[in-house]
Amino acid sequence: MTKNIGSLDRIVRIAIGVALIAATLTGTIGVWGWIGIVPLATALMGWCPPYAMLGFSTCAMKKK
Repeated sequence: MTKNIGSLDRIVRIAIGVALIAATLTGTIGVWGWIGIVPLATALMGWCPPYAMLGFSTCAMKKK
């Protein structure tokens, strides 16, 4: 698995994941907030399956 998630994308995914999980734990949004595990996991791995299937990447381009 080559990384296809850039730095800014990772930060946003972590923030959204943590916010959703925190909202679930406080009882604000119910069990649907556990979906926050998905963006959190993809950010920690640095790889997103839909990005890979679509050939999309937010990683910085390496100069030769």
